[in-house]
Amino acid sequence: MKRRSFLKSTAMVTAASAVAPNIIMAKEFSLKDTREFYELRVYTLRDFDQQKQVLNYFSDALIPALGRLGAGPVGVFTELKPTGQTKLYALIPYGSLDNMLTIQDKLATDVVYLQAADAYLNAPAADPAYDRIDSSLLKAFANMPKMQVPEKKPRIFELRRYEHATEGAGKKKLEMFNDAGEIDIFKKLGFNPVFFGETLIGPLRPNLTYMITFDDMAAHDAHWKAFGGDPAWKKVSAIPDYADAKLVSKITSIIMMPEECSQI
Repeated sequence: MKRRSFLKSTAMVTAASAVAPNIIMAKEFSLKDTREFYELRVYTLRDFDQQKQVLNYFSDALIPALGRLGAGPVGVFTELKPTGQTKLYALIPYGSLDNMLTIQDKLATDVVYLQAADAYLNAPAADPAYDRIDSSLLKAFANMPKMQVPEKKPRIFELRRYEHATEGAGKKKLEMFNDAGEIDIFKKLGFNPVFFGETLIGPLRPNLTYMITFDDMAAHDAHWKAFGGDPAWKKVSAIPDYADAKLVSKITSIIMMPEECSQI
């Protein structure tokens, strides 16, 4: 009996050992799976007529269709002080890559959407709805896996992109945001971050992109001044491995306003 008990116990331990790594992997996968993916579109527009046509597409066709499919909220923005004709920025969240692909397939067969979007989708070559679209696919940061939609009131948004000289530098900057507490500093100081995303596919890689929001430009300037003097930020930024000179080769900042159709 003792021998049978021993063999039974050994078998149970062996089985548990075999299953445990799978459980751990499943947990890790489920944690990763909670992170959203974002499509960031940048429309280059020739004139106001194109701007109006793209905005009509979002307000009358795409945003309602995505809502029917359970997707959103969708952000649609134009530049606060454009140089020449404004660009239009659209931020579309997806629960997963499968969710994104499923939605694209459903849009292709959504009669209501296709009818509402016809002028945009089938604009003549001589009079297109836009000049170009630059699209990027971003993955939410681990420490902010979901988009946070700010209170609906008059406000401005800042879209910031940090470019890196190498992928290694990009991963180190991600570590700085996630593990060293940079995201927490933004939240503590009232930057109201909307999202943080690592660019998986898109131009100017490697880079990360995030969006923060303010009541106005005076609040924007005051918040960034407070950030620079924050003791927690000074402590993090003083770590040699996190020096900007090592991790960030270029910063691009775009100040934007939400359009009427924007859900963010």
